[in-house]
Amino acid sequence: MAKHSKIQSQNDYLRQWLPRQESYLHHLLDREAPPEDRRCIICEQDGVYKCQDCLGEPLYCTGCCRSQHRSNPFHWISQWNGRFFERSCLAHVGLIIHLGHDGKQCPEVTDRWNLFEEDKPEDLLEPEDLPFVSGPEFQPKENTMVIVDKSGVHRLEIRCCECPNAMSPDIQMFRHGFFPASFNRPKTVFTFRVLNDFLLDSLECGTSAMNYYSKLRRMTSSMFPHLVPDRYRELMRVARQWRQLKTMKWHGFGHRSDNPSTGELALFCPACPQPGINVLFDPSWKYTWSFVMDGNFKAEHLHPIKPFDEVWLSDGLGFMAADTVEKSSCNNHRAVNQANAARHKLESTGIGGVACARHGCFVPHSMVDFQKGERQMNMDYALCEASRHNMEGITRAVTFYDINCQYNKHFRVRVDRSRFLDMAPQLTIIPGIGLWHIHGHQDSCYVRYASNFIEGIGRIDGEIMETLWAQLNLISPAARGMSSPHRKECLDYQMNDSNFCKMICMKRTLCRKYKLARNGISESGKAFDRLDEAAPSHLKTEWLARERIAQSSRLNDPAVMDEYEINIKKAPSKKEIELRLLEEGNARNAAPSRRSVATWISTGLAIEEAQIALLIEVRRIGRRSTETQRLDIARQRDRLQGQIDGFARSALTHLGEGFDADDEPEDLNVDILDDLDDDPADFTETSHTWTNSPELTVIPLPSNLGVDRCRRCMAENLIPLEMSLREGQANDALHNLRIYLCNKAILFRTTVRQAKSQALKTRAWSQVTSVQQAVSLHASIYTKTRKQMMKLEPGQDQLQKYKPLLREQLKISTAVGDPNARGQRNESLAWFWSVEVDLGGPDQSWNEEFYRVHWLRAKALRDRWREEMILVKLEMDWTCKFFLWKATQWGDHMQESLEKHLPGHGCYAGRQSRMYSLLAQDAQAAFQDLQNVLIEAGDE
Repeated sequence: MAKHSKIQSQNDYLRQWLPRQESYLHHLLDREAPPEDRRCIICEQDGVYKCQDCLGEPLYCTGCCRSQHRSNPFHWISQWNGRFFERSCLAHVGLIIHLGHDGKQCPEVTDRWNLFEEDKPEDLLEPEDLPFVSGPEFQPKENTMVIVDKSGVHRLEIRCCECPNAMSPDIQMFRHGFFPASFNRPKTVFTFRVLNDFLLDSLECGTSAMNYYSKLRRMTSSMFPHLVPDRYRELMRVARQWRQLKTMKWHGFGHRSDNPSTGELALFCPACPQPGINVLFDPSWKYTWSFVMDGNFKAEHLHPIKPFDEVWLSDGLGFMAADTVEKSSCNNHRAVNQANAARHKLESTGIGGVACARHGCFVPHSMVDFQKGERQMNMDYALCEASRHNMEGITRAVTFYDINCQYNKHFRVRVDRSRFLDMAPQLTIIPGIGLWHIHGHQDSCYVRYASNFIEGIGRIDGEIMETLWAQLNLISPAARGMSSPHRKECLDYQMNDSNFCKMICMKRTLCRKYKLARNGISESGKAFDRLDEAAPSHLKTEWLARERIAQSSRLNDPAVMDEYEINIKKAPSKKEIELRLLEEGNARNAAPSRRSVATWISTGLAIEEAQIALLIEVRRIGRRSTETQRLDIARQRDRLQGQIDGFARSALTHLGEGFDADDEPEDLNVDILDDLDDDPADFTETSHTWTNSPELTVIPLPSNLGVDRCRRCMAENLIPLEMSLREGQANDALHNLRIYLCNKAILFRTTVRQAKSQALKTRAWSQVTSVQQAVSLHASIYTKTRKQMMKLEPGQDQLQKYKPLLREQLKISTAVGDPNARGQRNESLAWFWSVEVDLGGPDQSWNEEFYRVHWLRAKALRDRWREEMILVKLEMDWTCKFFLWKATQWGDHMQESLEKHLPGHGCYAGRQSRMYSLLAQDAQAAFQDLQNVLIEAGDE
């Protein structure tokens, strides 16, 4: 039966429970009534009180209820009134908490600590808030203290020890697990349990103090929560004090005589190389620190109400440190361009900082506030502080920053003016950009800053900071209105907990990285070997030499990394032509509407390209589309319709109102080449396209209006502008066609033909399909572009240059894939392979250039995976040494505490030492076991 048993889903369990629902409900209601004999379970006398928190909700008489709860004073009880159980509390059975003498009453009756003498009522209620009902719940006894516990808000009498040598009441309370809200005559205390519970709720759930205390009031009284004493403000204050005490305790400052200094109340990464802690330094690429830098604009902070009256508990001791506007030339990155935003209501527009890029641990004292956007001086300071933390002797660091192409431009100039060189005179900073963010940059940024082309860092995506912000943003809404010290303490605590979670999970993280590295080495090695076997030796020697020059010069000139890019001098692109037209308009001092007309036309061309891409996608998925696919199409259509509406509104500025009287436009007639290697008859309109779909809307461009209409609208001067931009659009489409066709040829030659297993063949064909879809898109864009150019009365040169694109010209030719193949010497390439292209050689140089780039990139990927394996093995060793170092530290603290006759200090230090020893043993065993298993499997 076990062999054929089916794993049940959650719905299966719900179906099984439905027939039992009525039975469960009756048993739930049966718990409301007492047993028939209603006897106390201790003495068998009349049972009056039922405890809701004791197991089984037993009945007690008054005396037994009081005696049984001396060690559980925060249970909730209910009293039988003859008809039902109504809420009561242990104060009404005479329970008193005695401090000292093992919970018994102090023999000294001196009334030394009369905490309620001449006391005024703390909680004044308005007449309308007073209850007009009676019962135990609304009759708190006099001289009772408010005790806030995780079970609710209790009112019980606490009596201090009054012996002559007794400690002050606040210390007596604290030693019994109560944190007093005040210190001279405390009348409100918080249990350690509720403070720990609140801090954990805040960490995991982002619960604010207000919401948490509101929950406690409802737990205390579901009918009249407003009658429960309000200690929300006290909770905020005491939680700060408790958080500070725990942090000091965790970091060993209860065992030291000195005070913590900068960043010493912060835990850091166990797997990063830290000289003197987990490594004996040896200058090598292996000892490279990798930083990821980023800003978070959700962590805003309002101006404090009384900044002059704030009290700092740990200013700069954790992750938060103490406190030039530039425009990005690499697309409109929000991070840089927001620097101009005026936010007068905010003291801080967000935070930014540094974490280790390989493991995602915040670097101590490297988190800064933004006063006005993500300014470079803030991030300079964060990087300076990060470089000071346990980096003595480290000479190389890699920084990942989503705007590094801009940030790095004048970095060295700013460094010379700052104290950075004084702190790290030998540190070499290599800039990088995360793989996800780099897609929003210029094409050249990829090879200049992507991690795949940075030697000595293994495999890093550079985007781990985004996952860290998600955790930090849990408390950002609650921290927004806090005082400045309180907010920073909350952020410090959250980041400390994040690093602690990373630390205890480091074993699993590194084991997973080890497995990924093995697979990565295998797959990338095979891919590179396939390329390497077919490459001539003399070319490989040249490519290696050029690669070495690029890598050695990248720091001074990132442009040398363009060696990893296809170096083809192509015809002017649409962007280049638009820029030239804009500069010409400004030079002629044209009217503002005329200066922006080139951008307006360029926007229209981009809309047409989006229409074509969407039309291809709609036809590709066909009628048998999933709900998710249909939703994605609907979203794309909605976005595209918004762009078209905006374009049409702005057309009035450039065309006048004449175009609005145009006849009903025809649908876009685009020759969509869905799969260029198959028969076009196989592709019919199998889409959910309707007549007014935005992908079929004709937009008011001069080519759609026609030359005659433009002349009547007095917009004849727009025709040469569109023709110029159309040429750039055609050049872009043909350039992309050449790139993707070469990619497809190399894929066939090195991947598809040499794939042995079915899995490799499937993966290879998936890559080919992706490239083929790109070929289809750019071929369709060119076809549409040429059709529009024909409407603008092109000249003879343009007609000869931009010829019709035929399906057979787009098949993979051996003249592209292998120009030296036997029998192919006389085969020529199609006309578009030579449209203003300069490679400095004959046609076969196309293949050589593309092959060079494929070979270099495959080699870079293989090298990064090899480095990753070396680094992961080292990180396993560094992690174990870090844990052992911490265990030794705490072991020394334990020994010193015992010598000073501080048994509590010694016990805590011993527990901490044991924790780190267990982490070290667990990590060592896991790493060794993983490597043994792989060795036995013959995979190493």
